[in-house]
Amino acid sequence: MAAPVVLYLVVAVAALAVIGLVVLRARQAPPSRLSPLTGLGMALVVSAVVFGENRVIGYSLIGAGVTLAVIDIVRRRPGTGDSA
Repeated sequence: MAAPVVLYLVVAVAALAVIGLVVLRARQAPPSRLSPLTGLGMALVVSAVVFGENRVIGYSLIGAGVTLAVIDIVRRRPGTGDSA
């Protein structure tokens, strides 16, 4: 029974380390503005949380929000010439 507890602790410590690295890296990068496409994607994901009781609507909104975020990431890639 002690093995699952140790596994949970190892996973928790690893997750905290990853979060710490992300926070440290985010401090070094200059802040960037949200594009309208990213804002719409975030709004869809938040509305999926609000309307999460109906699974079809919730998952559809999450899917649409993630799709918009991926489209924005592809559009803002360096070298495409369309970064805002």
